[in-house]
Amino acid sequence: MTRSEWKAAARARLGGGIFKDQWLMGVVFCLVVSAIVGAAGSILPGVGALVVTGPMLYAQKYAFLAQAREGRGIDLNDLFRGFRDDFGGMLLISLLSGLFIFLWSLLLFIPGIVKAYAYSMVYYVKADHPEYGWRECLDESQRLMTGHKWEKFVLDLSFIGWGIVGSLCLGVGTLWVMTYMAATEAQYYEYLTSGRTSPEF
Repeated sequence: MTRSEWKAAARARLGGGIFKDQWLMGVVFCLVVSAIVGAAGSILPGVGALVVTGPMLYAQKYAFLAQAREGRGIDLNDLFRGFRDDFGGMLLISLLSGLFIFLWSLLLFIPGIVKAYAYSMVYYVKADHPEYGWRECLDESQRLMTGHKWEKFVLDLSFIGWGIVGSLCLGVGTLWVMTYMAATEAQYYEYLTSGRTSPEF
């Protein structure tokens, strides 16, 4: 598959148009996730964001992955799934992946980015394997992203134009872009787990 195919599949799952019900539900989901993480960080700087970021990101990945696979709508009941399913596990994944990325960033900026991409699938892995602990989730994410970091980086860059347009709409349009990116990333994870490979990076 190509970037255009991943994005086309994401748009199809979202209903095809930015004002379709599924796209709007995705916007609401991403808005609530961002608001909760932002509020927690404001109320308890550092600690608050740490406590809620993992569970909320997991909930977002879970919801969009379910949509990518099953074609079902984004379900707002999934918003707090991260707290219900394995709160301690989500907390450890968020804390330790963030710590490892930070430590790699101390070497140079680029190694930190590379490590961030290595761990970018960690919440999808947890959604697929709820029995996994934090170490297994990080290791499996690294395995999946071996040979695909640059590919994922270029995929992320392809949304820059959308981001610019979204920011021109008083910033509100970025919520639609976030939803589009989330749906596309779920399609990309499906591609990674299909057994395809490419040269190592």
